[in-house]
Amino acid sequence: MQSIYPSSLPLLGSSGVTLTEQVSKLTGGELNIEFNEPGAIVGGNEMWDAISTGAVDAGWYSPGFAQGIIPSAAIFTAVPFGPDVREYTAWWYHGGGKELWAEITAPYNIHTELCTILVPEASGWFANEINKPEDLQGVKMRIFGLGANVMQKLGVEAQSMPVADTLTGLRLGTIDAAEVSFPLIDKSVSMNDYAGNYYFPGWHQQTSLITFIINQDVWDGLDEQKQFAIQTACAANVALTSAEGEAKQLEPLAQLEEAGVKVHQWNDDMMNAFRGAWEEVVAEQSEADADFKRAWESLSQFRQDFSKWADLAYIK
Repeated sequence: MQSIYPSSLPLLGSSGVTLTEQVSKLTGGELNIEFNEPGAIVGGNEMWDAISTGAVDAGWYSPGFAQGIIPSAAIFTAVPFGPDVREYTAWWYHGGGKELWAEITAPYNIHTELCTILVPEASGWFANEINKPEDLQGVKMRIFGLGANVMQKLGVEAQSMPVADTLTGLRLGTIDAAEVSFPLIDKSVSMNDYAGNYYFPGWHQQTSLITFIINQDVWDGLDEQKQFAIQTACAANVALTSAEGEAKQLEPLAQLEEAGVKVHQWNDDMMNAFRGAWEEVVAEQSEADADFKRAWESLSQFRQDFSKWADLAYIK
């Protein structure tokens, strides 16, 4: 298994290592998944094709990295102004999300298991304060998935790239702003070495899905007990990572502030600009790709129905 995320990254990468340990224990050592760091076998942008053909058995992956191959893939990773952990997991497991993704990806001979879920990300790190949409013009920024499409609408030179490549780009100066993750991870990779203005909320990524993907032939070659071990370990990972993500943000955020980072919340003008650009993007993507359209409609309808329950059940 090659990972799209370094094992050193809390939650993003470390949960992939946890999966390998869980599966080995659950199978009494009969099934061992070898964790390989990003780029160890193929480049990050080559992972989907490599697993599809069987050149690599499996991957620790977010579907959104396959957006260039499957336009709807980003709907199954992170959606601007999208669902929280409750909504996303409910849709995936019980609202048709998992089945829809399996149908869309069937031609690629890849089986997917949801294996980690993440809390909201920060919106990004910027060298200068951003107070109005015009301040984004010409900024070269790493931003993941559909958020990149939104930023392009606002004049950003947006690029979607793996985390390891992001840090290299910042060091070399090929990008000058970036969103990576939430405070726990941003602190661990010293994002404050590159920029001093840290923006919230992460409108582009309120929740993120990480998946275990495996060549369908390899999956079919596993007996039922080994498949069940992977599915059980992944379900446990989803529960554990959602809790850990919520619990471990305040301390690193405080450390970043102590180091001189300015923490900002986007003003109303900026949030309105992001939302307006997103509405344009989702309309264009839906018109251009039928699978994107039905994935978006499936998620949107589920969220609309879920809101009726949430309004009744949860204290605001």
